[in-house]
Amino acid sequence: MNLHEEADLAVTVPALPDATAKGALFDGDTGVLPLEVRRVLCQLLAGPSIDAGRHAALWPVLLRYEATLHSQLCELFLELVIDREAGVAFARQADTSELDTPVLLRSLPLTFIDTVLLLHLRQQLLEGEAHGRRAVVEEGALVDALSVYERNFSTDRAGFAKRVAAAIAKMRESHVLERLRGSEDRYEVSPTLKLLFSAEDVQALTQVYRELRGADVVLQEAADEQ
Repeated sequence: MNLHEEADLAVTVPALPDATAKGALFDGDTGVLPLEVRRVLCQLLAGPSIDAGRHAALWPVLLRYEATLHSQLCELFLELVIDREAGVAFARQADTSELDTPVLLRSLPLTFIDTVLLLHLRQQLLEGEAHGRRAVVEEGALVDALSVYERNFSTDRAGFAKRVAAAIAKMRESHVLERLRGSEDRYEVSPTLKLLFSAEDVQALTQVYRELRGADVVLQEAADEQ
């Protein structure tokens, strides 16, 4: 075949999808996901979670497009976690093993008292679920429950209460705690918390804090004997 004959060959080029025909949402939009699915994806990325109660319009969309959302998140090295029974879902970093991958989700640094509070709230959540009721906590009761760790801080009772209040404020900002309507010091624990700590994590942390409490008891008994 000579060059002239090659030039006469008909070449068929597949047509690119017409974004406008598929319902572009804005000028230059080449996305293919419906508006409602994009909203769910944005909420998952913004965090901290999608709650069936707080996000009544998004929850059924998330369930209907679960496979699509899972695929979209995998493109970003994230995974979709859904607890249908609790009615919560969130995105977290995927376990990519040895791959060098970027971290997109913002992590929340936790102090000692933050972690102790989270473990206590998780226990309250599990107890509430076991009795078929919501996990509702009061700020004063949280200070009392965490007071066993007060000796780990060089501060007075008022100072310790301020530390707990700061930890509670952090939990509110992260939506782990939701203030009950009409109340200033009562909160509901988000079901999302149950998924954040594995059973192994809880066991390891609990053992560390139990040892800290045990050391405090020994020190106190030694001081009493003097």
